[in-house]
Amino acid sequence: MRAAPESTARRRARLVAVLLACAALVACATPRSGAERAPAAAAAKYFALEHAQQRQEIVLYALGLLGAGYRFGGRNPEAGLDCSGMVSYVVEQVSGLRLPHHAASIARQTRPIARGELAAGDLVFFNTQGRRHSHMGIYIGDGRFVHAPSSRGKVRVERLDNRYFAQRLDGLRTLAARD
Repeated sequence: MRAAPESTARRRARLVAVLLACAALVACATPRSGAERAPAAAAAKYFALEHAQQRQEIVLYALGLLGAGYRFGGRNPEAGLDCSGMVSYVVEQVSGLRLPHHAASIARQTRPIARGELAAGDLVFFNTQGRRHSHMGIYIGDGRFVHAPSSRGKVRVERLDNRYFAQRLDGLRTLAARD
């Protein structure tokens, strides 16, 4: 019975270390460019966070999940997470708002953005199964994102310019309210 409290304490210590180490990364996130805009859907109502700083909290929370196990259909770190379960879990923990547990549904409910607008806390989508938006992650800045892949079974950080993901990137979305 002693191993569980030690494991929890070690996990909390790792979370605190990751949060502190990543604060600088979040502060240096890519600024949004007003020059490039994604096409706007007429009268579209998209999911939006209430406060701009929640995007930074989403990044920090996602980084705190590094190493959590993968589980198809999973939506909590103790039992395991899949990609959309990880995103919906993080958003709900930070904002209290709930997203669906399906990558394509999340893509439909969030506002598209152009590549030049991509900032920490935005969502990245990939075609990994022969259909649009079949995989997703949370962009953390500096060309990197956190996701819950089925291969190697742990939440981890990848680069957008990784050959596998660069060829499959098929959507960028934001949780931020329109400026």
